[in-house]
Amino acid sequence: MKIKAIIIEDEKMSREILASYLDKYCPAVEVIGMAKDVKEGLELLRNASFELLFLDIELPFGNAFDILDSKGNKEFETIFVTAYEKYAKEALNKHAAYYILKPISIDELIRAVDYVQEKLSVKNEKPLPDPIEKIAVSDNKGMELIPVKDIIYLRAQDNYTEMILEKRKILSSKALKHYDDKLSHSGFVRIHRSYFVNISHIEKYIKGSGGYVLMSNGDHLDVSAKKKEALLKHFK
Repeated sequence: MKIKAIIIEDEKMSREILASYLDKYCPAVEVIGMAKDVKEGLELLRNASFELLFLDIELPFGNAFDILDSKGNKEFETIFVTAYEKYAKEALNKHAAYYILKPISIDELIRAVDYVQEKLSVKNEKPLPDPIEKIAVSDNKGMELIPVKDIIYLRAQDNYTEMILEKRKILSSKALKHYDDKLSHSGFVRIHRSYFVNISHIEKYIKGSGGYVLMSNGDHLDVSAKKKEALLKHFK
């Protein structure tokens, strides 16, 4: 997904050069609007949906800091592009992501965009859900809460799931996909269309096209070739 950007720069040639460099050397960025002064810049800032602002400092009807002071709750990253090094400290105090001096170095521009892309990627990452300690299994009498650490593995049985514990087995009316969604962040990994295993109960992996795993209860479970890499990355 492209980073939507706007450019606020008073010199027409500078705007066009920057937009051209971004188009040619920074394919992750899409310029969706440009403005030539503070008045146009504020209007663009209010009405455009964007993640990145390329901003000159000295502008007609004010300067870059007037724009940043008027942004309200709108969130975006800012790359200053200016001929004036003296504003660097103030720009960084305004939470600029990067400060580029004119004439624009293509290498510096690429570094600035890469830096912003990394920041946005981290910011947009969804936090992983907390691991589950117990999971509910229902039957016609009620509901039993099973400690997740006691589950050795889960096996698909048509539209049901067999839950293998150390001393017993439980048949759940839920399909294996239900538990895949629930337990994928709680130490379980899908090794086969029929098996969803607790990593902490794997005793050994035996190589093969997909190979197989030896579980803590002595069961040997096939690993499909497609799921082999997903399993092995947990042990690297």
